Amino acid sequence: MKLKFPAAISGLLIIMSAQAQNSGIILRGGLNLANVTVTDNGQIDHAKMLATFQGGIVGNVHLASIAYLQPAILFTGKGTKSQSGTEGSNDWYKATTNPYYIEVPVNLVFKSPGPIQLFAGVGPYLAMGVAGKNKVNGAVAGIGFNSENKIKWSNDDPTTLNQEEGSGFGIMRRFDYGLNGTAGIEGKCLVFSVNYDLGLAKLQSGTNSSDNNNDKNRVLSFTLGYKL
Repeated sequence: MKLKFPAAISGLLIIMSAQAQNSGIILRGGLNLANVTVTDNGQIDHAKMLATFQGGIVGNVHLASIAYLQPAILFTGKGTKSQSGTEGSNDWYKATTNPYYIEVPVNLVFKSPGPIQLFAGVGPYLAMGVAGKNKVNGAVAGIGFNSENKIKWSNDDPTTLNQEEGSGFGIMRRFDYGLNGTAGIEGKCLVFSVNYDLGLAKLQSGTNSSDNNNDKNRVLSFTLGYKL
């Protein structure tokens, strides 16, 4: 899997470059509101939402009529935060987990006709963790503490379904996958979109394991793109 994923990215770049003259490339960046589910049925705690960012390139391949294929390569932040107690009191803590991924979504998008186009689409994504940090600070009995450590990535791939990767967010599965949706408005040069990543891979344990069912990525993003 270490070799296949970079090879897939290289192949996608070649395809996007070949289509650039006919269909265009979009440079995209924006705000991510990331979270991790807290229940087995995928609910989140909004108080744990983490503001981070994304940036990358999006292909825009015209298939037929109003249908387009939009593959992309993104550098995107995910994660979550939590806090217990009141900051400055004798007993409190604040923790932030902020992993970064190279993500490859491929959306089938439908656009309205006209110079100003409304669009909506959906598709799968595959992501590979490449960086990130865990930060913790707080106090116990009035004695302060803080730590900052790089996230350790397990190289277990999505096909190893029963492997346990560890507890907490200190060790995370390197590969994430799921579904994403997009909607927005496109003009002559600029594209505004709202996107949502629905992670299906558990962050610590394999798909067939009953552990960590509530640890899956969720990301709502607001992005602005420039058409080349």
